[in-house]
Amino acid sequence: MAVYTDVSDEALEAFLADYAIGNLVAFRGIAEGVENSNFQLRTTQGDFILTLYEKRVNAQELPWFLGLMQHLAGQGVTCPQPVPSTAGQTLGTLAGRPAAITTFLPGVWPRKIRQEHCRPLGRALAQLHEVGRSYAPVRLNALGPAAWPPLLESCRAGADAVHPGLLAELDAALAHILPHWPGEGENPALPRGQIHADLFPDNVFFLHKGVSGLIDFYFACTDFLAYDIAICLNAWCFEGDGAFNVTFARQLLQGYEDVRPLGAEERQALPVLARGAAMRFLLTRLYDWINTPPDALVTPKDPLDYLKRLRFHLATETADGYGF
Repeated sequence: MAVYTDVSDEALEAFLADYAIGNLVAFRGIAEGVENSNFQLRTTQGDFILTLYEKRVNAQELPWFLGLMQHLAGQGVTCPQPVPSTAGQTLGTLAGRPAAITTFLPGVWPRKIRQEHCRPLGRALAQLHEVGRSYAPVRLNALGPAAWPPLLESCRAGADAVHPGLLAELDAALAHILPHWPGEGENPALPRGQIHADLFPDNVFFLHKGVSGLIDFYFACTDFLAYDIAICLNAWCFEGDGAFNVTFARQLLQGYEDVRPLGAEERQALPVLARGAAMRFLLTRLYDWINTPPDALVTPKDPLDYLKRLRFHLATETADGYGF
């Protein structure tokens, strides 16, 4: 369930009065996502998405996210475009929450990942990176390597109840990952730019075997471009039993390099970036698993799915070891 804040008919009508998008025809909550309250709007001018930003989102950063989406959409990336009010504002207030209306994208996200999804995904990711590099404002990655030790510390009391020995395993993994991270010590830094940082299957729409849209940019930030690839390798290239699908990974990378060839240092760094990406999502899922109340509207995701991925990456020392 992804509607945390109820919106009354009266409040919605008053909010929409500031937008030139026609008269309201239908309004319903969208039962997907975990961070914000999302609604589908249908007006006499078409379909739109209304998002109310909940407490986990820093309202001061919303102009950065909305500006990035405007920039990407204006340069040909198929992503939601913020709809300005008649006063030219893309951010308003509804039901006591910051709120924005964005354009609606056609398509569906893949419930089962197939090989045919991976090459178009890679091309779309590379296009995002190429276009995003001309978006000048910077947003540091709040869930980058500096955040992982404090996250693990916050889970220290409950980690072993989730899985025996998990705390020691994660301590050892962090000790292995952090000294090898690009840009640390004598490790070379990698090309940076704007990354999505959360491009899971439910954030990618497909239509007619092509990518019809990328959504949910609220983890986007300025970081290593190749780190975004590592996130996708984790999210798209593992089977349900934890096995790595090298064919999917090859297709993803080939699609990416159709648009933006990787440098040698980026390719060499993929193993440690993949370990870090697995660690990031394992830790945030572990935190939610331990701290989400039993009666919460959102069911937390199982962190142990990412423990399997992390173990695989730790055992794979070089890019050649992946088979791509």
